[in-house]
Amino acid sequence: MTLKFSVLFTAIALCASTIATAQTDVKGDKISEGFSQTRLARIAPAVKILNDTGLTPGAVTIVARNGKVVHFEAHGYLDAAKTKPMQKDSLFRLASMTKPIVTTAAMMLVEQGKLKLNDPIAMWLPELKDLRVETANGDVPLNRPIWVQDIMRHTAGFVYGGAAKSPRIKKLYDDMNIESRETDITAEAMLKNLGQIPLANQPGTTWEYSIAVDVLGLLLERVEKKPLDVIIKTMLLDPLGMKNTSWWVESSQQPRMAEAFDSDVLKADMLKGYRQNSNPSGKSYFKGGAGMVSTAADYLRYAQMMVNGGELDGKRYLSRKTVELMLSNHTVGMAGNPIGSTGPGYGFGLGFGVRLDEGMGWTPGSKGDAMWAGAWGTSFWIDPKEKVIGIFMAQGPSTRVQTRMLYKGLVYGALVR
Repeated sequence: MTLKFSVLFTAIALCASTIATAQTDVKGDKISEGFSQTRLARIAPAVKILNDTGLTPGAVTIVARNGKVVHFEAHGYLDAAKTKPMQKDSLFRLASMTKPIVTTAAMMLVEQGKLKLNDPIAMWLPELKDLRVETANGDVPLNRPIWVQDIMRHTAGFVYGGAAKSPRIKKLYDDMNIESRETDITAEAMLKNLGQIPLANQPGTTWEYSIAVDVLGLLLERVEKKPLDVIIKTMLLDPLGMKNTSWWVESSQQPRMAEAFDSDVLKADMLKGYRQNSNPSGKSYFKGGAGMVSTAADYLRYAQMMVNGGELDGKRYLSRKTVELMLSNHTVGMAGNPIGSTGPGYGFGLGFGVRLDEGMGWTPGSKGDAMWAGAWGTSFWIDPKEKVIGIFMAQGPSTRVQTRMLYKGLVYGALVR
């Protein structure tokens, strides 16, 4: 892609969130949609410290309010060697920021009547009809089926192998290549293998971060009888104008990919599982929970649609009530919580961590603000009460919690009206 077209695509991506005009207050500070430009200017030096101290080579940051962009900057470097300046249209591995997008597509199908939240997933995934639950007294039957809702909110009993508390389940996930961490595995083989591994918890009893949304993506393929990349492109990416978002990166676009520092202890192993330089179709399943690549401006399009209650540029994707449902807490009374990703004070909705109150959190925010983040260092949140969106795109897996909390604090520290 030439620079000319790259700039054009960035402009298209931002058209729904126009650049805010600034007004000057009595003290000479420029205020844009309630944000102090003087305070937003603190973001750049803070990111420079991250770069100088070896946490991430660079970042792209966007803040929008009331559908208008008040801050959009590229910081530092694109590459680990710090030779190429970061660009606003640089590409980032979204990792788990893929999850909200795939969950949104699933909720669009719910609105169409093609599935229901309380449908057993075995209706479409018969490979999982005989699952059992591991206990201290042996594997036992499920108390109830796994529902579609469970794989949207991480309450199905699935896990991520690397974080599994059970050594047996961890070994089975690794041995059966459930997460395709180093080698390819087809959707059919993955589901067949997964059906032989016990669950860690009874469905609907415990929030545990997991491969659930990968399973959701495979379920969508069965419902729609199409590959997941086609489903997401048709339902969301093309209509939203997310032209730089995909499941793999063509060789001509590889130079736009942001990198983590080589010194990041997680980088080398993670790269084995994020093989996004070729189309996985026919070789490995599309990871609905981790597989996409995007830009900050593209992700803003999706986030703005959600803040708007399911509508963007006159096109409605979800009803207002469906968005409210997604951004409500769906884990009341259950064990577990998403504190490792969100910090304290959050429950979990459908695809998002959701803030339960203004207090308890590690950063300012609003009751009902919703966020998620990716293992490579990307993060975002939407605040329907304040009509605020914050997006932080960086590649620094080892320091991802630190950087997402730092950025959110900086943004809310600039909101003065």
